[in-house]
This record gives sequence, C-alpha cells and structure tokens, in this order.
Amino acid sequence: MPLFEIERKFLVTGDFRPYATGSTRIAQGYIASGGGRTVRVRIRGEKGYLTIKGPSNKAGLGRFEWEKEIPLDEAEALMAICEPGIIRKTRWLVPSEDGRHTWEIDVFEGENDGLIMAEIELGSEDETFEIPHFIGKEVTGDRRYYNSHMRQYPYRLWKDQQ
Repeated sequence: MPLFEIERKFLVTGDFRPYATGSTRIAQGYIASGGGRTVRVRIRGEKGYLTIKGPSNKAGLGRFEWEKEIPLDEAEALMAICEPGIIRKTRWLVPSEDGRHTWEIDVFEGENDGLIMAEIELGSEDETFEIPHFIGKEVTGDRRYYNSHMRQYPYRLWKDQQ
C-alpha cells in the first residue's frame, strides 16, 4: 500500500447507481483528530480497519495515509472509545468508463444525510481522468467535506450556506 494518497473529491449531482458494481456500509470514528492529523477506526461490512492520516498538502490533493486491517471485534472495541460523532455512510463503487479508475461514492446518513460525495484516487496530482455526468462541483481541499470535520460539524448544520 502506498503511504501517500492523492485524491480529488466532488459532489454528486446525478444518478450514479445504474453504473455501480457494489456497495458496502461503513461506520467510522476518530480516536484522535487535530491539526489535520487523524487516527480513524472503520468498520466496512464485516471487516475492521485502523487508519492514520497526516495533514493534507498545500493543494489539498495529497496526504500521508497508513491503513491496516484489524479484527472486527477489535474495531468494535476501538469504536467505543472514539471521539463523539460517528460517520455512517454507504460506499458505492463505480468504475470509470475507460477502466483506469474507480469512483468511490459515499451516500451519508444521520447528521450528514443529504450529502453524496465522490472521490477518485490518482497516481499523481496532474493525472487526467474522465468526469462522468453525475459528478458536480469539486470540493477537494474544502475542509468542510473531510469526514473528521463532519463528525463535529455535520452537513445538516451548514448545507444551506453553500
């Protein structure tokens, strides 16, 4: 696994589900967050993960990321000690038309209901990619759309200020 991820984020404005190849429910909490750094625990389906992320670079496109699969029971135990505000969402996978990328589309629930966001991971900051018709405004680098931010300031509180 690369230790540096480069991704771009977009709002979703159209129907992507006919193109999806699968979906998984996700619950994630933050053991620690601050200064752009996070320690996250995630339950994705029946698997657990522990992730450490560093601060984003100046452009907001890239950041250090280390992730390790952990036993589900350990992830559940860690979830119990997370900071308040568990993020819940369903992640849909949509392959790009050229097959080079996979769009990860998150449909948020609970306090973040109504938000649908897409991410695409890239090999470099200047890599080109196709933008499907269901993709809207780019929000890369906008900290409001970081999951660690939305656990404290959910979408329902600021969606009308966009």
